[in-house]
Amino acid sequence: MARRIVDLSVSLKAGIPSDPPPLLPKIRYFDHDHGAEDFAPMVGLAPSQMLDGKGPASEELEVTTHAGTHMDAPWHYHPTMNNGERAITIDEVPLEWCMGPGVKLDFRHLPDGHVVKASEVEAELKRIGHELAPGDIVLVNTSAGLRYGEDDYLARGCGMGREATLYLTTRGVRVCGIDAWSWDAPLKHQREAIARTGNASLFWEGHKAGAEIGYCHIEKLSNLEQLPATGYTVCAFPVKVECGSAGWVRAVAIFED
Repeated sequence: MARRIVDLSVSLKAGIPSDPPPLLPKIRYFDHDHGAEDFAPMVGLAPSQMLDGKGPASEELEVTTHAGTHMDAPWHYHPTMNNGERAITIDEVPLEWCMGPGVKLDFRHLPDGHVVKASEVEAELKRIGHELAPGDIVLVNTSAGLRYGEDDYLARGCGMGREATLYLTTRGVRVCGIDAWSWDAPLKHQREAIARTGNASLFWEGHKAGAEIGYCHIEKLSNLEQLPATGYTVCAFPVKVECGSAGWVRAVAIFED
């Protein structure tokens, strides 16, 4: 049986508008010459004694756990989950949550800033002929996916609202993901909705649904347009950051043809 793997992760890259300015990652690259100067003395050698006078290349990063493709833990959303339990951190996320049948919801047609409702999730599931089951990993394809790294990325795509999120989690979904900057609608559109209505609860309403039922979501996914609605396994294991609110993931979709 042949196996095909589709990479669902973006590259962690500096110098592009992937995040609001205070959250942008910084990467410093060290070449092989620098590596020779650094590493040779560790083993009592001169840099010239290393192969071709070259040492190991390396990088130094200044980055949040929410840069690049990453999984948010319930601790990120609120101090508690499941209506009163202490919210789990990323190192406490059950590994069983992180691998399961993939289900793609195609919302690329929805306008930027639209807040997806439960009825829209239900209609999309009916369109693709899928009934959610516990352990499904739901991926939300928006218009933001193909704009990663572009100037308009942060304002693009729809977002998942509270009732849409609870529609998934009440059916046993514990990991889901989106190719936009946030699981919720872009901050620009949240700000406009709050100013228009005076309703502060519209801020991060999809995230905050985790206070009611604990779940994880993955942000900044990629290549979702390459996926069918179902028929593959999603793997997305987060890096174990002790007591962390999130961890980077190399998310993939695996097809067994």
